Amino acid sequence: MIAVNDNDNSQERRTLWIVLLLNAAIAGGFFVTGAVADSSALIANGVDNLSDTAVYALSLVALTRGQTWKTRAAMASGVMLLLFAGGILLDVGRRFIQGSEPIGPTMMVMSAIAGAVNYLCLRLLQRIKEPDVNLRAATTFSFNDFISNGGILIAGVLVFWLGTNWPDLLVGFATALIAIKGGFEILRDARTEPDTTKGGRHE
Repeated sequence: MIAVNDNDNSQERRTLWIVLLLNAAIAGGFFVTGAVADSSALIANGVDNLSDTAVYALSLVALTRGQTWKTRAAMASGVMLLLFAGGILLDVGRRFIQGSEPIGPTMMVMSAIAGAVNYLCLRLLQRIKEPDVNLRAATTFSFNDFISNGGILIAGVLVFWLGTNWPDLLVGFATALIAIKGGFEILRDARTEPDTTKGGRHE
């Protein structure tokens, strides 16, 4: 049984390292292209992927800790996602008031690359058998990212076609709403996670 658990932890650790490094790389790509393309949607997803990277790091640490610590780490992930959503809403509001000139083709190319990477991350996480609360939170993050990438692609087409910034702002706003939904789902999942430490050692 111990050998099986060690194998499971090894698979989870390897998967989390892969998605962590991929998300860090994609976050950098989003920030660079977001600045060049003056795109709220790209920067929003850059912040999202950066927060994902931090969450995956928490999940890696949680693999060596007890259930109580894992639940707290998942709750921290949910709160982080909600804070990220608030920051995106502020950025969208600023660009709505001050104006922006997003570049559609840049948005489309970056969203296509990120979509492929996030789909790979999602598939890797879904292969893990009996994921704990942290891994379920990580899967929620990757699913949210994949959906957001599709929105950026559509927004890029509309920005290029219509020559206006509202599709970019709309996707930034929608990304924040998706993050809020995901954050509350993670917090709800963490609260309902069985406390397996009762009657045993707390960590």
